[in-house]
Amino acid sequence: MSDHPILVTGATGKSGRRVVSQLRAKGLAVRAAARSTEHVFDWNDRGTWDAALEGARAAYIVQLDGTTLVRPFVEHAVKHGVKRLVLASGRGIDNPEYANDSGGALDGLLDSEAAVRESGLEWTISRPGWFAQNFSEGFFADAVRAGEVRLPGGDGAASFVDAEDIAAVVVAALTEDRHSGQIYELSGPRAVTLAEACSTISEAAGREVRYVPLSVDEYVAELVEQGLPREDAQAFADVVEPLRNGTDAYLSDGVERALGRAPRTFAEFAKTTASADGWAA
Repeated sequence: MSDHPILVTGATGKSGRRVVSQLRAKGLAVRAAARSTEHVFDWNDRGTWDAALEGARAAYIVQLDGTTLVRPFVEHAVKHGVKRLVLASGRGIDNPEYANDSGGALDGLLDSEAAVRESGLEWTISRPGWFAQNFSEGFFADAVRAGEVRLPGGDGAASFVDAEDIAAVVVAALTEDRHSGQIYELSGPRAVTLAEACSTISEAAGREVRYVPLSVDEYVAELVEQGLPREDAQAFADVVEPLRNGTDAYLSDGVERALGRAPRTFAEFAKTTASADGWAA
Protein backbone atom coordinates (compact mmCIF):
# COMPACT_ATOMS: atom_id res chain seq x y z
CA MET A 1 0.00 0.00 0.00
CA SER A 2 2.82 2.43 0.86
CA ASP A 3 4.24 1.93 -2.62
CA HIS A 4 1.01 3.24 -4.14
CA PRO A 5 -0.04 6.35 -2.23
CA ILE A 6 -3.16 8.42 -2.67
CA LEU A 7 -2.37 11.74 -4.31
CA VAL A 8 -4.07 14.80 -2.86
CA THR A 9 -3.67 17.97 -4.90
CA GLY A 10 -4.48 21.27 -3.24
CA ALA A 11 -3.22 19.63 -0.07
CA THR A 12 -2.97 22.89 1.87
CA GLY A 13 -6.50 24.09 1.01
CA LYS A 14 -9.67 23.89 3.06
CA SER A 15 -10.76 20.49 1.75
CA GLY A 16 -7.37 19.12 0.73
CA ARG A 17 -5.64 19.38 4.09
CA ARG A 18 -8.62 17.74 5.78
CA VAL A 19 -8.55 14.91 3.24
CA VAL A 20 -4.85 14.42 3.96
CA SER A 21 -5.50 14.39 7.71
CA GLN A 22 -8.39 11.92 7.50
CA LEU A 23 -6.52 9.57 5.17
CA ARG A 24 -3.48 9.56 7.46
CA ALA A 25 -5.73 8.91 10.45
CA LYS A 26 -6.74 5.71 8.64
CA GLY A 27 -3.07 4.75 8.33
CA LEU A 28 -3.02 5.22 4.55
CA ALA A 29 -0.08 6.43 2.51
CA VAL A 30 -0.72 9.95 1.23
CA ARG A 31 1.17 12.14 -1.21
CA ALA A 32 0.20 15.66 -0.15
CA ALA A 33 0.91 17.86 -3.14
CA ALA A 34 0.79 21.65 -3.42
CA ARG A 35 3.12 24.49 -4.30
CA SER A 36 4.42 24.75 -0.72
CA THR A 37 4.59 21.08 0.31
CA GLU A 38 7.35 18.48 0.14
CA HIS A 39 5.71 17.08 -3.00
CA VAL A 40 5.67 20.24 -5.08
CA PHE A 41 2.70 20.50 -7.41
CA ASP A 42 1.73 23.54 -9.45
CA TRP A 43 -1.13 23.50 -11.94
CA ASN A 44 0.73 26.07 -14.04
CA ASP A 45 3.94 24.01 -14.15
CA ARG A 46 3.28 20.77 -15.99
CA GLY A 47 6.78 19.66 -15.12
CA THR A 48 5.49 18.94 -11.59
CA TRP A 49 2.63 16.71 -12.69
CA ASP A 50 4.45 13.46 -13.43
CA ALA A 51 6.32 13.33 -10.12
CA ALA A 52 3.04 13.84 -8.29
CA LEU A 53 1.30 11.06 -10.21
CA GLU A 54 4.11 8.51 -10.32
CA GLY A 55 2.96 5.32 -8.57
CA ALA A 56 -0.25 6.84 -7.22
CA ARG A 57 -3.27 4.55 -7.12
CA ALA A 58 -5.89 7.27 -6.65
CA ALA A 59 -6.02 11.04 -6.84
CA TYR A 60 -8.09 13.86 -5.38
CA ILE A 61 -8.16 16.65 -7.95
CA VAL A 62 -8.68 20.18 -6.65
CA GLN A 63 -8.71 22.22 -9.82
CA LEU A 64 -7.51 25.73 -10.50
CA ASP A 65 -10.52 27.98 -11.12
CA GLY A 66 -10.91 29.45 -14.56
CA THR A 67 -8.67 26.89 -16.28
CA THR A 68 -9.13 23.72 -18.33
CA LEU A 69 -6.04 21.97 -16.99
CA VAL A 70 -7.83 18.97 -15.50
CA ARG A 71 -8.29 17.30 -18.88
CA PRO A 72 -4.54 17.09 -19.69
CA PHE A 73 -3.83 16.17 -16.05
CA VAL A 74 -6.27 13.27 -16.31
CA GLU A 75 -4.49 12.12 -19.46
CA HIS A 76 -1.24 12.06 -17.47
CA ALA A 77 -2.99 10.13 -14.68
CA VAL A 78 -4.14 7.48 -17.13
CA LYS A 79 -0.60 7.08 -18.47
CA HIS A 80 0.72 6.66 -14.93
CA GLY A 81 -1.74 3.88 -14.14
CA VAL A 82 -3.89 5.77 -11.64
CA LYS A 83 -7.05 3.74 -11.04
CA ARG A 84 -9.41 6.16 -9.29
CA LEU A 85 -10.15 9.89 -9.50
CA VAL A 86 -12.18 12.11 -7.19
CA LEU A 87 -12.83 15.59 -8.54
CA ALA A 88 -13.66 18.69 -6.50
CA SER A 89 -16.29 20.55 -8.48
CA GLY A 90 -19.07 22.92 -7.42
CA ARG A 91 -22.77 22.87 -6.67
CA GLY A 92 -25.01 24.67 -9.13
CA ILE A 93 -22.82 24.27 -12.21
CA ASP A 94 -25.68 22.63 -14.11
CA ASN A 95 -28.05 25.51 -13.26
CA PRO A 96 -27.61 28.51 -15.61
CA GLU A 97 -29.57 30.67 -13.14
CA TYR A 98 -27.28 29.82 -10.21
CA ALA A 99 -24.92 32.79 -10.43
CA ASN A 100 -23.32 35.35 -12.71
CA ASP A 101 -20.10 33.72 -13.91
CA SER A 102 -18.11 36.91 -14.46
CA GLY A 103 -14.95 35.14 -13.25
CA GLY A 104 -15.18 32.56 -16.03
CA ALA A 105 -15.04 29.49 -13.77
CA LEU A 106 -18.02 27.58 -15.18
CA ASP A 107 -16.50 26.41 -18.46
CA GLY A 108 -13.50 25.00 -16.62
CA LEU A 109 -15.67 23.14 -14.12
CA LEU A 110 -17.82 21.62 -16.84
CA ASP A 111 -14.79 20.53 -18.85
CA SER A 112 -13.17 19.02 -15.75
CA GLU A 113 -16.24 16.96 -14.95
CA ALA A 114 -16.43 15.75 -18.53
CA ALA A 115 -12.73 14.86 -18.47
CA VAL A 116 -13.00 12.57 -15.43
CA ARG A 117 -16.20 10.95 -16.69
CA GLU A 118 -14.58 10.23 -20.06
CA SER A 119 -11.28 9.02 -18.57
CA GLY A 120 -12.10 5.30 -18.44
CA LEU A 121 -11.03 5.30 -14.77
CA GLU A 122 -13.17 4.92 -11.67
CA TRP A 123 -14.42 8.39 -10.85
CA THR A 124 -16.46 10.32 -8.32
CA ILE A 125 -17.39 14.00 -8.38
CA SER A 126 -17.82 16.10 -5.24
CA ARG A 127 -20.02 19.18 -5.68
CA PRO A 128 -20.00 21.11 -2.40
CA GLY A 129 -21.96 24.28 -1.86
CA TRP A 130 -20.75 27.16 0.28
CA PHE A 131 -18.18 26.04 2.85
CA ALA A 132 -19.02 26.84 6.48
CA GLN A 133 -15.27 27.43 6.83
CA ASN A 134 -15.57 30.55 4.68
CA PHE A 135 -16.40 32.18 8.02
CA SER A 136 -13.22 30.90 9.71
CA GLU A 137 -10.57 30.36 7.03
CA GLY A 138 -11.77 32.01 3.86
CA PHE A 139 -13.93 34.67 2.29
CA PHE A 140 -15.53 36.10 5.45
CA ALA A 141 -12.92 35.19 8.08
CA ASP A 142 -11.26 38.59 8.53
CA ALA A 143 -14.64 40.31 8.74
CA VAL A 144 -15.80 37.85 11.41
CA ARG A 145 -12.67 38.51 13.46
CA ALA A 146 -13.28 42.26 13.08
CA GLY A 147 -16.84 41.77 14.33
CA GLU A 148 -18.71 43.02 11.27
CA VAL A 149 -19.58 41.14 8.09
CA ARG A 150 -20.49 43.64 5.36
CA LEU A 151 -21.86 41.89 2.27
CA PRO A 152 -24.47 42.29 -0.48
CA GLY A 153 -26.19 39.11 0.68
CA GLY A 154 -29.59 40.53 1.51
CA ASP A 155 -31.84 38.16 3.45
CA GLY A 156 -30.89 35.17 1.32
CA ALA A 157 -29.70 31.91 2.82
CA ALA A 158 -27.29 29.12 1.99
CA SER A 159 -27.06 25.53 3.20
CA PHE A 160 -23.44 25.89 4.33
CA VAL A 161 -21.54 22.58 4.39
CA ASP A 162 -18.76 21.77 6.83
CA ALA A 163 -15.42 21.10 5.14
CA GLU A 164 -14.92 18.14 7.49
CA ASP A 165 -17.97 16.53 5.86
CA ILE A 166 -16.66 17.36 2.40
CA ALA A 167 -13.36 15.69 3.26
CA ALA A 168 -15.10 12.65 4.72
CA VAL A 169 -17.04 12.15 1.48
CA VAL A 170 -13.84 12.51 -0.57
CA VAL A 171 -11.99 10.03 1.65
CA ALA A 172 -14.82 7.53 1.29
CA ALA A 173 -14.76 7.93 -2.49
CA LEU A 174 -10.98 7.52 -2.60
CA THR A 175 -10.94 4.38 -0.46
CA GLU A 176 -14.24 2.55 -1.05
CA ASP A 177 -15.46 0.84 -4.22
CA ARG A 178 -19.15 1.75 -4.00
CA HIS A 179 -18.77 5.42 -4.97
CA SER A 180 -17.61 4.93 -8.55
CA GLY A 181 -19.73 6.89 -11.03
CA GLN A 182 -21.41 8.98 -8.31
CA ILE A 183 -21.90 12.74 -8.27
CA TYR A 184 -22.34 13.93 -4.70
CA GLU A 185 -23.90 17.36 -4.22
CA LEU A 186 -23.01 18.40 -0.68
CA SER A 187 -24.79 20.76 1.69
CA GLY A 188 -25.50 21.21 5.35
CA PRO A 189 -28.81 20.06 6.85
CA ARG A 190 -30.49 23.50 6.88
CA ALA A 191 -30.29 26.80 5.04
CA VAL A 192 -28.87 29.63 7.15
CA THR A 193 -29.03 33.37 6.43
CA LEU A 194 -25.97 35.54 6.93
CA ALA A 195 -27.68 37.19 9.88
CA GLU A 196 -28.34 33.77 11.45
CA ALA A 197 -24.77 32.66 10.73
CA CYS A 198 -23.34 35.74 12.46
CA SER A 199 -25.68 35.27 15.41
CA THR A 200 -24.63 31.63 15.75
CA ILE A 201 -20.96 32.58 15.58
CA SER A 202 -21.54 35.32 18.17
CA GLU A 203 -23.05 32.82 20.59
CA ALA A 204 -20.26 30.29 20.06
CA ALA A 205 -17.42 32.82 20.20
CA GLY A 206 -18.82 34.80 23.12
CA ARG A 207 -18.61 38.16 21.34
CA GLU A 208 -20.76 40.10 18.92
CA VAL A 209 -20.38 39.54 15.18
CA ARG A 210 -22.82 41.67 13.19
CA TYR A 211 -24.08 41.22 9.66
CA VAL A 212 -24.47 44.47 7.75
CA PRO A 213 -26.37 44.01 4.46
CA LEU A 214 -25.14 46.23 1.62
CA SER A 215 -26.37 46.87 -1.88
CA VAL A 216 -24.15 45.59 -4.67
CA ASP A 217 -23.15 49.17 -5.55
CA GLU A 218 -22.26 49.95 -1.92
CA TYR A 219 -20.20 46.77 -1.65
CA VAL A 220 -18.32 47.38 -4.89
CA ALA A 221 -17.66 50.99 -3.89
CA GLU A 222 -16.22 49.91 -0.52
CA LEU A 223 -13.88 47.41 -2.15
CA VAL A 224 -12.74 49.95 -4.74
CA GLU A 225 -12.09 52.43 -1.94
CA GLN A 226 -9.93 49.78 -0.29
CA GLY A 227 -7.82 49.60 -3.45
CA LEU A 228 -9.38 46.71 -5.37
CA PRO A 229 -9.86 47.14 -9.13
CA ARG A 230 -13.54 47.66 -9.97
CA GLU A 231 -13.63 44.53 -12.15
CA ASP A 232 -12.36 42.40 -9.26
CA ALA A 233 -14.76 44.07 -6.85
CA GLN A 234 -17.68 43.27 -9.14
CA ALA A 235 -16.46 39.66 -9.39
CA PHE A 236 -16.56 39.39 -5.58
CA ALA A 237 -20.10 40.77 -5.61
CA ASP A 238 -21.04 38.14 -8.19
CA VAL A 239 -19.64 35.41 -5.92
CA VAL A 240 -22.14 36.46 -3.25
CA GLU A 241 -25.05 36.39 -5.72
CA PRO A 242 -26.19 32.83 -4.81
CA LEU A 243 -26.49 33.97 -1.19
CA ARG A 244 -28.40 37.10 -2.15
CA ASN A 245 -30.78 35.22 -4.44
CA GLY A 246 -31.15 32.14 -2.26
CA THR A 247 -30.08 29.84 -5.09
CA ASP A 248 -27.76 27.95 -2.72
CA ALA A 249 -30.43 27.52 -0.04
CA TYR A 250 -31.68 24.16 -1.28
CA LEU A 251 -30.58 20.98 0.48
CA SER A 252 -28.59 18.15 -1.10
CA ASP A 253 -28.36 14.55 0.09
CA GLY A 254 -24.76 13.83 -0.92
CA VAL A 255 -23.34 13.60 2.61
CA GLU A 256 -26.04 11.17 3.71
CA ARG A 257 -25.76 9.08 0.54
CA ALA A 258 -21.99 8.82 0.78
CA LEU A 259 -21.57 8.47 4.54
CA GLY A 260 -24.90 7.13 5.81
CA ARG A 261 -25.33 9.99 8.28
CA ALA A 262 -26.63 13.54 8.37
CA PRO A 263 -24.26 16.43 7.67
CA ARG A 264 -23.00 18.57 10.53
CA THR A 265 -25.00 21.67 11.40
CA PHE A 266 -23.69 25.22 11.17
CA ALA A 267 -23.99 25.46 14.95
CA GLU A 268 -21.73 22.41 15.35
CA PHE A 269 -19.19 24.00 13.01
CA ALA A 270 -19.29 27.27 14.97
CA LYS A 271 -18.92 25.55 18.35
CA THR A 272 -15.98 23.44 17.14
CA THR A 273 -14.26 26.43 15.58
CA ALA A 274 -14.70 28.61 18.64
CA SER A 275 -13.42 25.84 20.93
CA ALA A 276 -10.24 25.65 18.83
CA ASP A 277 -9.78 29.46 18.95
CA GLY A 278 -10.53 29.54 15.25
CA TRP A 279 -11.66 33.16 15.52
CA ALA A 280 -8.77 34.42 17.63
CA ALA A 281 -7.61 37.86 16.49
